[in-house]
Amino acid sequence: MGDVAAGLLTGLSLIVAIGAQNAFVLRQGLRRSHVGLVVAICALSDVVLILAGVGGIGVVVDRAPWAVEVVRWLGVAFLTVYGVGSLRRARTPQVLTVGSPGSAVPSRPERRVSVAARAVALTWLNPHVYLDTVLLLGSIAGTHGPTGRWWFALGACVASLGWFAGLAYGARLAAPRLASPRAWQVLDVVIGLVMLAIAVRLALGS
Repeated sequence: MGDVAAGLLTGLSLIVAIGAQNAFVLRQGLRRSHVGLVVAICALSDVVLILAGVGGIGVVVDRAPWAVEVVRWLGVAFLTVYGVGSLRRARTPQVLTVGSPGSAVPSRPERRVSVAARAVALTWLNPHVYLDTVLLLGSIAGTHGPTGRWWFALGACVASLGWFAGLAYGARLAAPRLASPRAWQVLDVVIGLVMLAIAVRLALGS
């Protein structure tokens, strides 16, 4: 159980931060738009990356810096486009529809394929995912021995699933505060600025 707890805490320490992926998951949770799909894509992607790191793929990533560079610039391009799009959305207040008491959801529907594509891109076009989840977690897991590293991986996987599910479904608690177009404008501005800031950091190599 010690290995599982170590994996859980390490996984949370790496994933609980304001980033592009978390901002997107939060926004989808607030919109109540394809929440289960987004959680599944983000969590399952993390599981694949964690298992790959523990299985030794981190060595490949470490020895192929050019691959991380390619992902970095693809991530910069995607985050820039997404950030600008979010700021453009903020220029036009969204029309909200009220469903159950205390809920407010934008009436403009989102295509399932589009949401899935963004979730995949925000996960797999982030070079920090490979450096943190694959290389760092894989290295730490290796210190727990041949058997313990897989229990460590289990803890990290549970942390990822719990975090994304809690963030997405817990976002509904904030719905009453977002019952106006103005609130959604502010949210889109914040998300847009976060995306652009991360794009700049990636471009600068930080």
